[in-house]
Amino acid sequence: MLKMQSVSKVFRTEQVETHALRSLDLHVREGEFVAVTGPSGSGKTTFLNLAGLLETFTNGQYLLDGEDVSHLSDDARSRLRNRKIGFIFQGFNLIPDLNLFDNVDVPLRYRGMAAAERKQRIEEALTKVGLGSRLKHYPTELSGGQQQRAAIARALAGSPRLLLADEPTGNLDSQMARG
Repeated sequence: MLKMQSVSKVFRTEQVETHALRSLDLHVREGEFVAVTGPSGSGKTTFLNLAGLLETFTNGQYLLDGEDVSHLSDDARSRLRNRKIGFIFQGFNLIPDLNLFDNVDVPLRYRGMAAAERKQRIEEALTKVGLGSRLKHYPTELSGGQQQRAAIARALAGSPRLLLADEPTGNLDSQMARG
């Protein structure tokens, strides 16, 4: 599913070179659940950004579903990310001018999915997270926990092969966080 070999990420400026990740080796098989822990500044977010194809790495090899993504163009990474990866960000990243239905719809539209299938997936995903009655609500009309659940629905609606989450339950009440 996900295999990284000797992956490194170096951030460079004129004054400093920062090694965010050094020779990371990781193999995650289908169905596995992996938690990445560590102190602030240890490279957790950098790892998630690399795994999610949001950033490129400096050295190494990354295979996603057996496909070498090490040298893909930005467009190819974007297409692959849309087809195979779901994100749950700590900061939600909902579009304020779109209601929940349309927020969940954005990545599905980019996939070119038929309208009827999109509608079914959106309604199912929002219902699963307890927001089935709030399809037409805007993010500003929701609590932080409800916004987080909408972001979770958006990530799940596309049935991603890989789901990446950055503190996904931080804004949820304890009952909802447990599932």
